[in-house]
Amino acid sequence: MRTVIQVIPTENYQVYVYFSSGVVRLYDAKALVNKGVFSVLSDVDFFMNRCTVLNNTLAWDQSGSYDPYTCLDIDPGHVYAESIPVEDPLQRFA
Repeated sequence: MRTVIQVIPTENYQVYVYFSSGVVRLYDAKALVNKGVFSVLSDVDFFMNRCTVLNNTLAWDQSGSYDPYTCLDIDPGHVYAESIPVEDPLQRFA
């Protein structure tokens, strides 16, 4: 099972996703921003400020209370399969 442990969103609707295996991948969420319930992601402030880890995967907190039942989340297997491997962007600052 793939487990997400950290996410770092970018202003261009991409997210660095850290998996428990130590792998870092870059997920492009641009295709989501105009689809159904995910249309709220088109607001870049919402996208950036509500991006988090809930239910062991990439998610966006809708309620402000980090409720795992009301968040927008994406299956971690999908996130992994639809992302590309990248170097850890935080290593540039270490």
